[in-house]
Amino acid sequence: MATLVEIAGQLVAAHATSSNLTTDELLLELSKVHAALKALESGQAVEGGEEVKQILTLKEAFKKNEVVCMVCGKGGFKTLARHLSTAHQMKPGAYKKQFGIPSKQPLSAKAYSEARRAMAVDRGLADNLQKARQVRMSNIEAKKAVTAKAEKAKALATTKVPAKTKAPAAVKAPAKTPKVKAAPKAKK
Repeated sequence: MATLVEIAGQLVAAHATSSNLTTDELLLELSKVHAALKALESGQAVEGGEEVKQILTLKEAFKKNEVVCMVCGKGGFKTLARHLSTAHQMKPGAYKKQFGIPSKQPLSAKAYSEARRAMAVDRGLADNLQKARQVRMSNIEAKKAVTAKAEKAKALATTKVPAKTKAPAAVKAPAKTPKVKAAPKAKK
């Protein structure tokens, strides 16, 4: 049978795998778990069962090569979106709002974002996006022109033209006779 110290060590080791703890925090956690197990073994109530988790700063949560979840403290992620939805049933917007993360802050590691950006530049995705935007804007402008023309035609059709008005007779200008050019002289 395992002793209380071994059980406490296993519990703290399991906790340490999912969150980053310094040596001092690890020793403090081990002593707290051991004291709680000893109190439970003797039949006493355990005090401080619910403890407030240490809040990570944005700098600690969003590192160069990994992202740490501020809800559970688990780290090692390249992006957080999938973890938030599967583990915490939370959307990225709610996560950012809960922890005061700026809306423009990506929920991914900095190195991962930079690598994805470089890959997009290499593939020319920015140029493709610009071309697609130009095509879209030209399509929108063409639709506007067609609808404006249709509205103008509709407005002209609905206006009433007086029936008995005659247009003034058109005066024709005398037709000009074309000048005939002389044939070029042949060279000898």
